[in-house]
Amino acid sequence: QLQLVESGGSLVQPGGSVRLSCAASGFRLDAYAVAWFRQAPGKEREGVSCLGSTGSSTQYADSVKGRFTISRDNEKVYLEMNRLKPEDTAVYYCADGSIYVVQATCDTREYDYWGQGTQVTVSS
Repeated sequence: QLQLVESGGSLVQPGGSVRLSCAASGFRLDAYAVAWFRQAPGKEREGVSCLGSTGSSTQYADSVKGRFTISRDNEKVYLEMNRLKPEDTAVYYCADGSIYVVQATCDTREYDYWGQGTQVTVSS
């Protein structure tokens, strides 16, 4: 069974940092496009950090540029989040595209596999 599982979500104070991890079962995460999306209550899901298949191309939402970093190794995909703001509060999802694309994309239509999400709350 193909499955993605996120971990690392937590309650953090503004200005703090959180590292999210995403592990896959049934397939590898180091061959295809991968991404992190988030969805806040009452808002649409948005792509925040996206990585192309070779790892040389990244795409970030304007709201997180300079604060978030996506990376991966052979087994997991990570999202390092720094200088967190209350508006970063959301459920964060990792996604795998199962396609080989050099150019990173944050288009949800390009992603076939999704995790169940992990909650990140930024509050004092």
